[in-house]
Amino acid sequence: MPPTIILIRHAEALHKLGKQTQCAALSESLQTFPLSQDIGLIVVSPMTRALQTADNSLGWLMKQGVPAIPQAEWQENTVNNIDIGRPVAELEKEFPQFDWTQMDPVFPAKEGLYEFSQKALTERGVVARTWLHERKEKVIAVISHDGFMRVGICHRKFGNADYRVFEFEENGLGLVEWKSTEEKGGGLGTSPKGHFGTPPLELYIEL
Repeated sequence: MPPTIILIRHAEALHKLGKQTQCAALSESLQTFPLSQDIGLIVVSPMTRALQTADNSLGWLMKQGVPAIPQAEWQENTVNNIDIGRPVAELEKEFPQFDWTQMDPVFPAKEGLYEFSQKALTERGVVARTWLHERKEKVIAVISHDGFMRVGICHRKFGNADYRVFEFEENGLGLVEWKSTEEKGGGLGTSPKGHFGTPPLELYIEL
């Protein structure tokens, strides 16, 4: 049975005053959310702001031994400077608490699967969802970016440091959102409601 997926948007960059507050609110919400106790894997974009969010919001799980894996597939979309990552050698030194062994060596180059095009973003979304679908963990938390999750993963928008919960559709790679986070506008209620993009990849289910 495919895992349940908790999709999380990163908080603001560390230098912004709101980041610590956002991470604290996210961490508190997840720690009191029963589903979080079953998280067996953390997947995170290798962008600095996502790694910081994982460390500050899910560090309590990492201290319990839950592995945290950066994956290039979950990086931002564009070729703007702010959306281009840093060399892995630098990131490994700054964030040694993450397992970097599964990083695509192409990163941070924006080429091939990671180029800024509709075709590549769609393909990257399929690759990312296929990898998750094949995992054996009961629940997986993913920290990524609003742009990529909206375009390549679930056609939803996310507020900073907010999350949504999804199940895989039966016999497919589409994601079906829990009614609880769909109707509230994310677990923290800071995300825009509705589907964004045409056609929507999924509907929601009642959980």
